[in-house]
Amino acid sequence: MDSQACATAGPDTTEAAHVRRAPHRVAIDRRANLTLLALVGAAMVLQFVAWPFLLRQWGGAALCLAVPLVVLAPTHWGLIHEAIHGQLLPQRRLNEALGRWLAIAYLLPFDAVRFGHLMHHRFTREPYDQPDVHDGATPRAYARTGYTLRLLGGLYLAEMALPLLSFLPARWTCRLVAAQIGNAGPAGDDVQRLFVGFAGNPERRGRIRRDWLLSIVLHGGAFYLYGAWWPALAVTMYLRGVWLSMADNLPHYDVSLDTPQRARNFRVPAVWQAVLMNHHLHQLHHRYPTLPWTALSGLAREHGATSASSSVEDEAYFRAALRQFQRFGRVR
Repeated sequence: MDSQACATAGPDTTEAAHVRRAPHRVAIDRRANLTLLALVGAAMVLQFVAWPFLLRQWGGAALCLAVPLVVLAPTHWGLIHEAIHGQLLPQRRLNEALGRWLAIAYLLPFDAVRFGHLMHHRFTREPYDQPDVHDGATPRAYARTGYTLRLLGGLYLAEMALPLLSFLPARWTCRLVAAQIGNAGPAGDDVQRLFVGFAGNPERRGRIRRDWLLSIVLHGGAFYLYGAWWPALAVTMYLRGVWLSMADNLPHYDVSLDTPQRARNFRVPAVWQAVLMNHHLHQLHHRYPTLPWTALSGLAREHGATSASSSVEDEAYFRAALRQFQRFGRVR
């Protein structure tokens, strides 16, 4: 049985055990979240249903519709992120259901992404969470190539393929996960144990399989509708994946272990704040992960979070995103 295939992880990891509480309780801004949900929902209808029809009617002129689909990628992920932290809607079941369906539409395994993200909060920049640091065990050129490919959509492709592990026997999955995560660092044994426990949990494995099959049906149907225009969908999905891969690495790139929360804040023009759902204030999010995204900008003004003493911490978000390609392997 799956439950006997590997050690359990113990109780689910919770934010309360390892994060600072918010300075004051802030209610979820349902109007803002519902507005963004409607916007992303309309974009998904466009991507999965309307765009193939428009491409057949208008030809290449309709390719410009890829722009809003790619631009809204951070908003789509941001809504999933809020659901992970229970901050999308106050109703717990509805919050999780919406987060799960948003993940299915992004071809992401919600349970695995949620677990990985909460582990990232608990064990930020531990050895398993340092993709920009050369471990010295592999040739540097090989490691640098792997890092660059990770930024160029590799992380997203890996997350898309991750559910395939849930179709393997649980003992095989646990061995693969244990080998991939390793146990380096002071918390390495705990990190490895928790990941292996998650990988062998039968209920989670079942949900991951179900959600992956739903994603395949949804996207397979979309590719069928696109017909000869299927490359438009494929390229759009890839560009959305590149954004996700780069944004995931950005707030922690080249961050030393003595940096507060091991994360950075960035500057963005005001017009981008809602699109990014304040993801540029990532250090603040790590300090107060129980706050909804709409509260971070006000907190930044109170604490002067975007005027950090280091010029790097006050860097422009999109410039910093490109800087990730410049340096790799710095020992921290």
